[in-house]
Amino acid sequence: MKLAVRVIEARDLPAKDFNGFSDPYAKLQLGRHRCRTKVVKRNLNPSWKEEFSFKVDDLNEELCISVLDEDKYFNDDFVGQLKIPVAKVFDAEGHVLAPEWYPLQPRNKKSKNTDCGEIFLALSLSQNDSPHDQFPNVPNGEGTAHSEKSFDSSLVSDGSVTSAASCKEEVSFSEEEKPSTQSLAGRLVHILLNRNSEPPATNIEKLAVPELRESLPVQDTMSESSNDLSSVGTFEEALKSLQSRDQGQDMPPNLTSGVLLDQNYVISPWHLNFLLFAPDSTFMKSLVEMQGTTDLVEGPWKLEETLKRVVTYTKAPTRLIKAVKATEEQTYLKADGKSFAILESVSTPDVPYGSCFRVELLFCVNPGPEIPSGEQTAHLVISWRMNFLQSTMMKGMIENGAKQGLKDNFDQFSHLLADTVKPLDLTEAGSEKERVLSSLQTEQESDWKLAWRFLGNCTMLSGLVIGFLFFLHIMLSKPNSKQGLEFDGLDMPDSIGEVLVAGILVLQGQRVLEMISRYMQARRQKSSDHGVKAQGDGWLLTVALIEGTKLAPVDATGFSDPYVVFTCSGKSKTSSIKFQTLNPRWNEVFEFDAMDDPPSVMDVEVYDFDGPFDEATSLGHVEINFLKSNLDDLADIWIPLKGKLAQTYQSKLHLRVFLSNTKGTEVAREYISKMEKEVGKKINVRSLQTNTAFQKLFGLPPEEFLINDFTCHLKRKMPLQGRLFLSARIIGFHANLFGHKTKFFFLWEDIEDIQVIPPSLASVGSPSLLIILRKGRGMDARHGAKALDEEGRLRFHFQSFVSFQAANKTIMALCRARSLTLEQKMQIVEEDSDTKSIQNEENESLLGNEDVIMKEVYSSLQSIHIDALMELFDGGDLERKVMEKVGCINYVCTAWELKQRQLSYKFDKRISRFGGEVNSTQQKSFLPGQKGWSIEEVMTLQGVPLGDNFNLHLRYQVENVPSRSKACNVQVYLGIQWLKSTKQQKRISKNIEAKLTEHLKEIFVIAQKEFLLAKPLEPLHKGQSI
Repeated sequence: MKLAVRVIEARDLPAKDFNGFSDPYAKLQLGRHRCRTKVVKRNLNPSWKEEFSFKVDDLNEELCISVLDEDKYFNDDFVGQLKIPVAKVFDAEGHVLAPEWYPLQPRNKKSKNTDCGEIFLALSLSQNDSPHDQFPNVPNGEGTAHSEKSFDSSLVSDGSVTSAASCKEEVSFSEEEKPSTQSLAGRLVHILLNRNSEPPATNIEKLAVPELRESLPVQDTMSESSNDLSSVGTFEEALKSLQSRDQGQDMPPNLTSGVLLDQNYVISPWHLNFLLFAPDSTFMKSLVEMQGTTDLVEGPWKLEETLKRVVTYTKAPTRLIKAVKATEEQTYLKADGKSFAILESVSTPDVPYGSCFRVELLFCVNPGPEIPSGEQTAHLVISWRMNFLQSTMMKGMIENGAKQGLKDNFDQFSHLLADTVKPLDLTEAGSEKERVLSSLQTEQESDWKLAWRFLGNCTMLSGLVIGFLFFLHIMLSKPNSKQGLEFDGLDMPDSIGEVLVAGILVLQGQRVLEMISRYMQARRQKSSDHGVKAQGDGWLLTVALIEGTKLAPVDATGFSDPYVVFTCSGKSKTSSIKFQTLNPRWNEVFEFDAMDDPPSVMDVEVYDFDGPFDEATSLGHVEINFLKSNLDDLADIWIPLKGKLAQTYQSKLHLRVFLSNTKGTEVAREYISKMEKEVGKKINVRSLQTNTAFQKLFGLPPEEFLINDFTCHLKRKMPLQGRLFLSARIIGFHANLFGHKTKFFFLWEDIEDIQVIPPSLASVGSPSLLIILRKGRGMDARHGAKALDEEGRLRFHFQSFVSFQAANKTIMALCRARSLTLEQKMQIVEEDSDTKSIQNEENESLLGNEDVIMKEVYSSLQSIHIDALMELFDGGDLERKVMEKVGCINYVCTAWELKQRQLSYKFDKRISRFGGEVNSTQQKSFLPGQKGWSIEEVMTLQGVPLGDNFNLHLRYQVENVPSRSKACNVQVYLGIQWLKSTKQQKRISKNIEAKLTEHLKEIFVIAQKEFLLAKPLEPLHKGQSI
């Protein structure tokens, strides 16, 4: 008796993937028989239109239909399920259930998500074997595919799942065992449906397993034998079969819980994969013996959609856990002959909470680095993660226990593998960089070759011939008599022909002299930065300039004199000049001194040499972006040049670029520590898994590390909630709104200005950040910009930060560290120091710093009474109004206590482009004889480049003027206390003294105006003059 099931379609399935869709397929099971439909990619309303038939042994059985979402690398996600009793089909009219929508149910009743969608099915029960006759009352829809799935023809071990192309039956009894007989209800069904039909299934089932296999069709027996790969030769053939199927998909990323082993070995990737996973591997047996594992049973490899096998064993007992049985499901995710990825899913149901989780291990075998000996190398990376099937409160404890156990096991694994295969020591083997650079030999051009290159041409030859002829003519000719306006010493042309000949001689002589001059300049310009070794530790950038091709001819000779300038992080390297060539060959190596910050871009410009005082002509340029380029690709690359001339002639440069870090893994920690000082707040170092996810999200190289991230809204036409990611070289934004992803990033060097927008109703009462990029920069992130202003600059508006102060401080600190050159930072320090010193009054008695030398920088006579002027220091409205007008925002001051108070404020953009913070302490006292006041202040600067190198000290002296009752004299003294030495002390001090006078004048002029405006004019008394 056959149960025919037509799986037509489903609708309203929940999304299980991050893209807002699912990759659904249906899995059907009746008794021991299983089958599945094809997978429909990226669809929530899939259409399958497939038919399946099952052999029914018992009417009490239930047909279980499960809909799942396929996952490429990990376990498939459950969507919904449906159970239909076979008796329900039997009781239906004509033993047929017409097509109907059935609601899918969650896995358990406690599930929060009860809406699992619906599935459209048709079922029939008959004795007929033809699938087309099993739905007599159900017409076939147009385009419906009918593919019967046979499940009597193959046998698989318990727990295996068949592909969509076939259904298989599970048989768990041995050869000597016999399956249970058919139930009485099953026999009655056969009799009632068709008394003259084939004999009951029990007659077949009473046969032993070998007899059953002999009764199967020939092609099915052959297919089963081909699926079970027990021999080494067959395993190798299966790998080659997988290699032929490979469609160039990427290697899967490392699993999220961490890396257990990362090592290079002197062995080919193919042989390393064979050593670890081949049937009857001696390495695996040695590992089992070392770890005390028993009862090892390696199942045969089976080639279906991919290559799979099941391995069972009993783990040795530990101090905490007794010996437990484990089952490994090993699956090849990729095998292209050079790279292999194998996923192991380990289940241990006997351990506490063992049914709640599985441990997943990912083995990635890739080609390793090249070594001088020419031997092949392999790079093995083993990562892991915990896959929790059910939620449990013991999740943390389970993860910690599994982590420790895996660490111990793979320590033994790595030691045994190192004894079997030689590990690769990169320091002994030598890096590819050193090997490549050592092979380059610069060609030294002799003076004779250089002279021939410049002077060996027709122009020089014709000039010499003409000159020789003229001298010969002069020697042979006789003196002529004076004619016309000629006199002694002046011989003028006597005809038009002589004028033309004289002009040709002059022009030819000029060209010859220019060539000789350029030759002499070329002899002096043969030097370059080639061979200058880098200094220091940090990020080392090495560039090998090999050659150029098809450069533009710009000289009158039809050639050029090209040289190349490399610029990175404000430092430049210049190549030698190759004269009179369009296909120069340099073979020169340039090393940039170590940089504390990882470089983002390198500018390459090719010029034509026209002399030391002439402006060089650009032959082309290109920008190498280290964030968007693979370092392996940069190790040997031909780069097309940009520019009108370069694109016209299709000019190219052959470069080899190497970027390395001599500080190792500590570079991220050191950089974050430096940022902590700038931000003034603790920044946590992110885990390897977080950094890996960050790199994958934005497609960044592995050396990029995440510093911080903040939740915010991107303001465009409609606010879009997402996360702002900050790293050493980029600022990126990512949002996922119902499967619609928005992501972009731009470099810190692209930023021209950052403005703080005051709180508004649209920003929910929180300040916003407006980031303006330089003209023409960041065009890849244009879709995230709010607007493109009239100057062609992109403007990005971020608002609704959870913690605006933390985000603002971090962004400002990173921007300062990346967007300015060293010279710009020094200039900003000088300017900011001056403006801030207006606010920073130093007090010797406060610090006990009598050694600070004070110098008068401002003095003026104010037409205000001394009591009125002192309102500028009492914390009232006048003080706040004046300080805000001179550019001190968020001005906060405490009340005077024991003649001391504290000040805190920030600088406006017109004073400091970085908005540095100021914290100061003031103390006031009477001058001798109580003639006035002395206010002393000590100011410290934060968030300013090099602001921690010095403190500023100011002393205000306000005295009465005896001759004028409504006037006072103001004197301001400045002192600079250097906390760290710098070569720029004199330069900074001079700049501070020059600019402080202007700012102080502005403060007191505004104070005087505000006082007069706030106080009405008094009437003139008799005899009083204006």
